[in-house]
Formats: sequence, structure tokens, C-alpha cells
Amino acid sequence: MPALTRAQEQEGPAREVASAPDTVATMLTLGVGLLAVIAIIFGCAWIVRRMSGMTGGNTRAIKVVSVMPMGTRERIALVEVGGKQILIGVTPSAIRTLHVFDEPVVSAGDPVSSDFARKLQGMIGKSWGSGSSSKEGS
Repeated sequence: MPALTRAQEQEGPAREVASAPDTVATMLTLGVGLLAVIAIIFGCAWIVRRMSGMTGGNTRAIKVVSVMPMGTRERIALVEVGGKQILIGVTPSAIRTLHVFDEPVVSAGDPVSSDFARKLQGMIGKSWGSGSSSKEGS
């Protein structure tokens, strides 16, 4: 009987090693799962890119020339569509046409000048001018 118990003792650890999961199979399963997740991410990105292309390629058909806030949630906007400028009122509940101009009132490329912008530009010009003149005098 002692020989039989020795054989059982030797088989015990061998069975434990054999029942342990195979490392290669585990790594292969993990790699396949990772590739599947990456493929899903790229697929979703491709779908989003395709759907954003459906919104229209001509983004220059409508130009917002100027916007002025009239209150906390109300605005007046000057929009250019097809060579005509349209003054619209925008509220949280509605957008209404206020006036349609046949000829452009303000060109879309020109920046709108204001008193604050002119004063700020003057102050920046003075500070840059005084800074460069003090360096030249040194």
C-alpha cells in the first residue's frame, strides 16, 4: 500500500498543473477581445464621420455677419444668404425675420468697429510704441 499512496501523491500535483489554464490560450483570448474592442471603436468613428458628412458640404451658403445680444437670452443677428442680408431676432422659443436688405449693409469680411475696439487698439498702439521707443533710447 505504501507504493499506492506514493503514486497518488505524485499524480496529485500533476493533475493540478494540468488543470491550470493554458497561458497561451488565455493570451490569445485576451488579444482577440482587445482587437474586437478596437475594431468597434474604429467602426463607430467611421459611422460618425460618415454621418457628419451628410449635413452638407456647402458651409459658405449662409454667413453670420454680426450678432448683438439684446438681453440675457435674446439676440439680433445679421445673416447673409444668397447675396441678401437678413436681420433676424433669436429668442429661446423662436427665430423671426425682422428685415431683409436687398443690398449688403455690412460686408462679411470687414470687422465691425466699435468705440471700445478703437480705444483698445489705441491703448495697445501706445503701449507698443512707448515700449519700442524706450528700448531705442537705451
